[in-house]
Amino acid sequence: MRIRTASEDDIPAMAELLHELFSIEKDFVPNYAAQTKGLALLLKEGSARVFVAELQREVVGMCTVQVAVSTAAGCRIGKVEDVVVGLDHRGQGIGSALLKALEQWATEQGLARLQLQADTDNHSALGFYRRQGWAPTNLQGWIKQLPPTVYCPSSSLQQVV
Repeated sequence: MRIRTASEDDIPAMAELLHELFSIEKDFVPNYAAQTKGLALLLKEGSARVFVAELQREVVGMCTVQVAVSTAAGCRIGKVEDVVVGLDHRGQGIGSALLKALEQWATEQGLARLQLQADTDNHSALGFYRRQGWAPTNLQGWIKQLPPTVYCPSSSLQQVV
Protein backbone atom coordinates (compact mmCIF):
# COMPACT_ATOMS: atom_id res chain seq x y z
CA MET A 1 0.00 0.00 0.00
CA ARG A 2 1.18 3.51 -0.79
CA ILE A 3 -0.22 6.80 0.55
CA ARG A 4 0.44 9.81 -1.65
CA THR A 5 -0.89 13.22 -2.59
CA ALA A 6 -3.65 12.97 -5.18
CA SER A 7 -3.36 14.27 -8.73
CA GLU A 8 -5.89 15.18 -11.41
CA ASP A 9 -5.47 11.69 -12.87
CA ASP A 10 -7.00 10.31 -9.64
CA ILE A 11 -10.25 12.28 -9.93
CA PRO A 12 -12.34 9.52 -11.59
CA ALA A 13 -11.37 6.95 -8.93
CA MET A 14 -11.92 9.45 -6.12
CA ALA A 15 -15.34 10.39 -7.51
CA GLU A 16 -16.28 6.71 -7.40
CA LEU A 17 -15.16 6.52 -3.76
CA LEU A 18 -17.24 9.60 -2.97
CA HIS A 19 -20.20 7.87 -4.62
CA GLU A 20 -19.83 5.06 -2.06
CA LEU A 21 -19.54 7.56 0.79
CA PHE A 22 -22.45 9.77 -0.24
CA SER A 23 -24.63 6.69 -0.79
CA ILE A 24 -24.63 6.07 2.96
CA GLU A 25 -24.75 9.67 4.23
CA LYS A 26 -28.24 11.04 4.72
CA ASP A 27 -27.37 14.68 4.01
CA PHE A 28 -25.75 14.14 0.61
CA VAL A 29 -26.50 12.30 -2.59
CA PRO A 30 -23.97 11.02 -5.12
CA ASN A 31 -23.50 13.35 -8.07
CA TYR A 32 -20.53 12.33 -10.19
CA ALA A 33 -20.35 15.66 -12.05
CA ALA A 34 -20.45 17.70 -8.83
CA GLN A 35 -17.92 15.48 -7.07
CA THR A 36 -15.58 15.63 -10.09
CA LYS A 37 -15.82 19.42 -10.17
CA GLY A 38 -15.30 19.67 -6.40
CA LEU A 39 -12.25 17.43 -6.47
CA ALA A 40 -10.70 19.46 -9.29
CA LEU A 41 -11.26 22.66 -7.30
CA LEU A 42 -9.84 21.10 -4.15
CA LEU A 43 -6.69 19.92 -5.92
CA LYS A 44 -6.05 23.51 -7.05
CA GLU A 45 -6.65 24.94 -3.56
CA GLY A 46 -3.30 25.93 -2.06
CA SER A 47 -4.45 25.51 1.53
CA ALA A 48 -5.83 22.01 1.09
CA ARG A 49 -4.44 18.53 0.61
CA VAL A 50 -5.97 15.37 -0.83
CA PHE A 51 -4.43 12.01 0.02
CA VAL A 52 -5.07 8.73 -1.75
CA ALA A 53 -4.23 5.15 -0.85
CA GLU A 54 -3.03 2.91 -3.67
CA LEU A 55 -2.90 -0.86 -3.85
CA GLN A 56 -1.29 -2.25 -6.99
CA ARG A 57 -1.71 1.13 -8.74
CA GLU A 58 -5.43 1.26 -7.92
CA VAL A 59 -6.81 4.10 -5.78
CA VAL A 60 -8.72 2.35 -2.99
CA GLY A 61 -9.09 5.13 -0.41
CA MET A 62 -8.90 8.87 0.07
CA CYS A 63 -9.22 11.72 2.55
CA THR A 64 -9.08 15.51 2.31
CA VAL A 65 -8.13 18.35 4.62
CA GLN A 66 -8.71 22.08 4.21
CA VAL A 67 -7.04 24.75 6.31
CA ALA A 68 -9.26 27.21 8.17
CA VAL A 69 -8.71 29.77 10.92
CA SER A 70 -10.21 29.10 14.34
CA THR A 71 -11.01 32.13 16.45
CA ALA A 72 -11.40 29.80 19.45
CA ALA A 73 -7.85 28.48 19.04
CA GLY A 74 -6.42 31.70 17.62
CA CYS A 75 -4.64 29.84 14.86
CA ARG A 76 -5.00 27.63 11.81
CA ILE A 77 -6.78 24.28 12.00
CA GLY A 78 -7.64 21.52 9.55
CA LYS A 79 -11.14 20.49 8.49
CA VAL A 80 -11.08 16.85 7.45
CA GLU A 81 -13.59 15.54 4.92
CA ASP A 82 -14.15 12.66 2.55
CA VAL A 83 -12.47 9.91 4.56
CA VAL A 84 -13.44 6.80 2.60
CA VAL A 85 -11.97 3.41 1.78
CA GLY A 86 -13.55 1.24 -0.88
CA LEU A 87 -15.85 -1.42 0.52
CA ASP A 88 -13.66 -4.29 -0.70
CA HIS A 89 -10.58 -2.88 1.05
CA ARG A 90 -11.88 -1.96 4.49
CA GLY A 91 -10.36 -3.49 7.60
CA GLN A 92 -6.84 -3.58 6.13
CA GLY A 93 -5.41 -0.49 7.88
CA ILE A 94 -5.87 1.78 4.86
CA GLY A 95 -8.05 4.33 6.67
CA SER A 96 -5.57 4.45 9.55
CA ALA A 97 -2.69 5.02 7.14
CA LEU A 98 -4.58 7.82 5.38
CA LEU A 99 -5.31 9.60 8.65
CA LYS A 100 -1.71 9.16 9.80
CA ALA A 101 -0.46 10.83 6.60
CA LEU A 102 -3.01 13.60 7.00
CA GLU A 103 -2.03 14.17 10.64
CA GLN A 104 1.66 14.29 9.73
CA TRP A 105 0.96 16.89 7.02
CA ALA A 106 -1.17 18.93 9.44
CA THR A 107 1.61 18.87 12.04
CA GLU A 108 4.14 20.01 9.44
CA GLN A 109 1.78 22.86 8.52
CA GLY A 110 1.57 23.96 12.17
CA LEU A 111 -2.15 23.30 12.49
CA ALA A 112 -3.46 23.34 16.05
CA ARG A 113 -6.14 20.68 15.63
CA LEU A 114 -8.10 18.61 13.16
CA GLN A 115 -11.85 18.33 13.12
CA LEU A 116 -14.36 16.36 11.12
CA GLN A 117 -18.03 15.56 10.89
CA ALA A 118 -19.42 12.06 10.53
CA ASP A 119 -22.92 10.82 9.83
CA THR A 120 -24.51 9.93 13.17
CA ASP A 121 -25.84 6.66 11.73
CA ASN A 122 -22.47 5.51 10.37
CA HIS A 123 -21.55 3.51 13.47
CA SER A 124 -18.58 1.77 11.85
CA ALA A 125 -17.03 5.16 10.98
CA LEU A 126 -17.72 6.53 14.46
CA GLY A 127 -16.00 3.50 16.03
CA PHE A 128 -13.10 3.84 13.60
CA TYR A 129 -12.54 7.49 14.57
CA ARG A 130 -12.63 6.65 18.27
CA ARG A 131 -10.01 3.94 17.73
CA GLN A 132 -7.84 6.52 15.91
CA GLY A 133 -7.88 8.83 18.95
CA TRP A 134 -10.65 11.21 17.82
CA ALA A 135 -13.28 12.34 20.32
CA PRO A 136 -16.83 13.59 19.80
CA THR A 137 -17.65 17.21 20.64
CA ASN A 138 -20.76 18.87 22.00
CA LEU A 139 -21.20 20.77 18.76
CA GLN A 140 -23.97 19.88 16.36
CA GLY A 141 -23.57 20.34 12.64
CA TRP A 142 -25.98 22.70 10.88
CA ILE A 143 -26.24 23.62 7.23
CA LYS A 144 -28.10 26.19 5.17
CA GLN A 145 -28.39 25.78 1.42
CA LEU A 146 -27.80 29.05 -0.44
CA PRO A 147 -29.26 29.86 -3.86
CA PRO A 148 -27.28 28.42 -6.78
CA THR A 149 -24.69 30.71 -8.34
CA VAL A 150 -22.85 30.72 -11.63
CA TYR A 151 -19.86 29.32 -9.74
CA CYS A 152 -21.72 26.38 -8.23
CA PRO A 153 -25.03 25.83 -10.05
CA SER A 154 -25.70 22.34 -8.69
CA SER A 155 -25.40 20.84 -5.27
CA SER A 156 -25.08 17.33 -3.94
CA LEU A 157 -26.92 18.33 -0.78
CA GLN A 158 -30.08 16.34 -0.25
CA GLN A 159 -33.00 18.54 0.68
CA VAL A 160 -33.63 17.70 4.33
CA VAL A 161 -37.11 18.50 5.57
